[in-house]
Amino acid sequence: MNKKLFFSASLLLLAAITPLKAQTEADSLAIVSAQWETTSPRKGIVQKCAAIPLLFDGPQYISLIEIDPRQARVEAGIAIADSMTQTSRIAKAYNAITAINGSYFDMKRGNSVCYLRVGETVIDTTTASEFKLRVTGAIRVHKGKLEILPWSKQTEKNYKSRKGTVLASGPLMLKDGQTCDWSACGQNFIKTQHPRSAVVTTRDGKVWLLTVDGRAPQHAQGMSIPQLAYLIRLLGGSDALNLDGGGSTTLWHAGQVVNHPSDNKQFDHEGERRVPNIVYFTPKK
Repeated sequence: MNKKLFFSASLLLLAAITPLKAQTEADSLAIVSAQWETTSPRKGIVQKCAAIPLLFDGPQYISLIEIDPRQARVEAGIAIADSMTQTSRIAKAYNAITAINGSYFDMKRGNSVCYLRVGETVIDTTTASEFKLRVTGAIRVHKGKLEILPWSKQTEKNYKSRKGTVLASGPLMLKDGQTCDWSACGQNFIKTQHPRSAVVTTRDGKVWLLTVDGRAPQHAQGMSIPQLAYLIRLLGGSDALNLDGGGSTTLWHAGQVVNHPSDNKQFDHEGERRVPNIVYFTPKK
């Protein structure tokens, strides 16, 4: 695309997202003009990474795996480890092609602190503190297909489906392309910039596994929930759910960690935290 056409397209895009109340026009332009390193090692799956020098008042590093389940012939799954271990190890054990860390957990006991149901069996329920802090959404996987659901105490209490696997998380950031209300969530968690993980669906049926690195001031500052929601919507996401972030944020693809997990306080691919569950895609049987 030549510079004139790119500038025109950027202006149209900026006009279209004015209701989002962008952080600044510079942030919007940084997103739409980002230089993505793109690879497609498998039909229907695209890996994208972008280092943006200045976005939301600091450097950002974004990693995204875009999956078209129809072209890639893959199935979604939620994997539960027998004991906490790295996302990469769980992914390999499930013969995954790509994977991202799952939802929130008790770091001492290793169990999920969010609703987790496999078929007829409820493994864990959402704690009162998690509902108060951030849990407003869930992932449901049934017959290899992934969907993002709104979630609440009442939804969880009345949930009766015995089909598929459900994992709650949050907050829900986008629903049908619209930014969600986070006023009932813990505002420090919402507003502070952290490494973040998210699952996203698009209107044309694609699924994104997306991470934003952080806690590496020279390379990656991290994002708040409004900033992450803004980024995802501007990139074309329709429904988006925040997963466990911070030191847990890990994106794994084609046998290697794609992002820069922060638990070792180094900007490399070695700092994975042990987690109890992941979201993954595996070849269709």
